[in-house]
Amino acid sequence: MGDPAGIGPEIIAKAWDRRGSEALAPFVAIGDSRAIAAVWDGPVASVADMAAAISAFDTALPVFTISDSGTITPGRPDVDGARCALHSLEVAVGLVRSGAARGLVTAPVSKAQLYGIGFTHPGQTEFVAERCGVSRDNAVMMLAGPSLRVVPVTTHVPLAEVSGLLTIDLILAKARATVRGLQRNFGIAAPRLAFAGFNPHAGEQGAIGREEIDVIEPAIAILRDEGLDVTGPLAADTMFHPRARARYDAAICIYHDQALVPLKTLHFDEGVNITLGLPIVRTSPDHGTAFAIAGRDAAEPGAMIAAIRMAAEATDRRAVTAT
Repeated sequence: MGDPAGIGPEIIAKAWDRRGSEALAPFVAIGDSRAIAAVWDGPVASVADMAAAISAFDTALPVFTISDSGTITPGRPDVDGARCALHSLEVAVGLVRSGAARGLVTAPVSKAQLYGIGFTHPGQTEFVAERCGVSRDNAVMMLAGPSLRVVPVTTHVPLAEVSGLLTIDLILAKARATVRGLQRNFGIAAPRLAFAGFNPHAGEQGAIGREEIDVIEPAIAILRDEGLDVTGPLAADTMFHPRARARYDAAICIYHDQALVPLKTLHFDEGVNITLGLPIVRTSPDHGTAFAIAGRDAAEPGAMIAAIRMAAEATDRRAVTAT
């Protein structure tokens, strides 16, 4: 459920309300059931295992309850809620890794609250990767919408540090994981990648920066030698109009906002964060906790619905590939 004081409980409940019209696969909410009751008066079924969740799904929202969130007030995050969010995430990862559930969908959390209880990861992506035994470099955050998929090479770091973090090996790791993820989760046999440059106009051949020449172009050359379909580095300001988007399956961007600004501009209410490079399927709605509107029945569930649907489709494709 993410932070119980955020909009996670509300958008989960609204997703269940639309389960029929959206043709959603059965899902179970993991967290404090009181967080659902605080924002929704629909039917809830407390369950102790996934079989019970499937049985209950048609008539009630199944909730696997984690009862350690203290007093729940929508819009007012606290330490107890952060503990519940972390405990819920830990339990959910375990259920998917054990095979009891097919995929993991994570609702938004407050990083500030998590850091206050000793959470040391940049975000949920890195936490899930560690629990799955995958290095940070090999766990790739992809943001996906109906007409655009983007991958940031660096994520939650200050912009001033991005240049120093860029290496050929990092770019190669992200690109290779992206290719495998597009094949496994999206059924794209021969993915096309387009690389953004780091500097304005992709550096103007070194006139306004050398990151393209020294790091990005050598990585692209290696990927081409491996037989991958890659283009770039391209000027980021010309990569996201409709004709440009039609020429690639995913854009590899250098830093967080370079990737997320176009994705959220185009698909704010339906963008999905999917983690590539993991042995499990993990998705998340591409928005935050929205504490300011929590409990007001104002949260739009479109991104959560898209995340649930994408998780189900990805697990189906993986199952076909495995057989």
